Amino acid sequence: MIPTEGVRVWLATGYTDMRCGFPSLALRVQEVLKHNPLGGNLFCFRGKRGNLLKVIWHDGQGACLLTN
Repeated sequence: MIPTEGVRVWLATGYTDMRCGFPSLALRVQEVLKHNPLGGNLFCFRGKRGNLLKVIWHDGQGACLLTN
């Protein structure tokens, strides 16, 4: 369960290669968005066609990669 208090949701503009996993998406968060991917916030990425969504989140114990 994702806590809602104090969690920010960041939406990446443009599209992302949906073959990317947590490490490459986390690197994109660090380099492009200039945020800490392990800080407890949600980072959302969409596919080129707009029908896929990937969300990365770190809860302090482990990394989560959520897809639809």
